[in-house]
Amino acid sequence: MENTAKLKLTEEWDKTFPKSERVNHRKVTFSNRYGITLAADLYEPKGKEGKLAAVDFLSEQEKADPQRIGIIGICGWGGLALNAAALDTRIKATVASTMYDMSRVNAKGYFDAEDLDYGNNRSRSSLEMNDPDTRPSISGSVENMEHYDIIFLGYPIWWGDSPRIIASFMESYDFSQKTIVPFCTSGGSGIGSSAKNLHGLAASDVTWLDGERLKSTSSRDDLVNWINGLGLDVTAE
Repeated sequence: MENTAKLKLTEEWDKTFPKSERVNHRKVTFSNRYGITLAADLYEPKGKEGKLAAVDFLSEQEKADPQRIGIIGICGWGGLALNAAALDTRIKATVASTMYDMSRVNAKGYFDAEDLDYGNNRSRSSLEMNDPDTRPSISGSVENMEHYDIIFLGYPIWWGDSPRIIASFMESYDFSQKTIVPFCTSGGSGIGSSAKNLHGLAASDVTWLDGERLKSTSSRDDLVNWINGLGLDVTAE
């Protein structure tokens, strides 16, 4: 049963956004599996979010059958839905509608061997490279980007281009009045149009140097000679 005796909850609409006429809204309280009383806003008929806490709440509702609780995860929440079902056996059915398994990403990293299988049209890398507008999210960020004047932008060559996540990086920062030096690693393909495509994502006042392909056989001396030959105010040793 719901316990509202210890909490005074207003029945007035107290949100900064307008109330939709498509939902019924009410305040609720419930005890989670740790015995802590929580307060929440219930919107009906929309589905509930909140994973395990939502299961706690649904299990107490007269209109809900505790033996028929399911969870739906859409997009990045697909992997989280699978993880929630693995943690809570009260969830009897799970639907994950997503291109990525975020639980797998957390366990194995953003790309593993299966993701990089360019021979598989359904691999993550294939799906991303087939859509030039894809912008994968980046974990972490560069602090104080404004303090850097010269950026060495390195990436592998996939399908004759840079991975889409490099475009995400280019669109995440202001590179105005900076110098960008693109370079790629590739076993056979040249840098191709990848540098030109990335240049198109930079500010108009960026100094963009010609790109360079580095081979697996490139030595330290090769790198030093390349950097020192760029005419920049840097010296590699």
